[in-house]
Amino acid sequence: MLTPEVPMSHSVAGEPPSAGRRATPLTTAVYSAAEWDLLTSLPGRVLVAAAAPGPDRTERGVAASLAGLDAVAAGRASDSDLVRAVVATIYARHDGAPPPAERLTDMVGLLAACRAASRVLRQRADPADSAAYRQWVQSVAARICRAVPGAGARLVDPPASPADRRFLDRLGVALDLG
Repeated sequence: MLTPEVPMSHSVAGEPPSAGRRATPLTTAVYSAAEWDLLTSLPGRVLVAAAAPGPDRTERGVAASLAGLDAVAAGRASDSDLVRAVVATIYARHDGAPPPAERLTDMVGLLAACRAASRVLRQRADPADSAAYRQWVQSVAARICRAVPGAGARLVDPPASPADRRFLDRLGVALDLG
């Protein structure tokens, strides 16, 4: 039996849930296993790419990576059911095996994954959930790129290097953020 597709941010009856929260249990049935894997692995891939050293990029440290992890965790408080479900899935994984290294560091592959996720969200997600997810993924990279190396990883605005700005711009375009 097929499960009806229900927009992620609305109750089954179609009314918005009270206080921005879903009135019924969240279903991921709207997404195929491959699509869900894409949506749940993308924040980690972005975190790794943003934290990776590169030519003309600011030196990264543990504090910058922690800022990225904090940005991922911040998704638990999102108004978006989709973002909260993705974070819950990320935290529920117990396999401990990281994705293959080439998936983590390949910028072309990362940008392609961002474009694919944007397409999936356009086709299947509530527009508000789609926007919230894409902005949240971008915020993971932004938190890392704006972290100043050293004590406490305090944030600065704008990103510390032109390469970081280019990275964030390319990411934003791939995520269809305008």
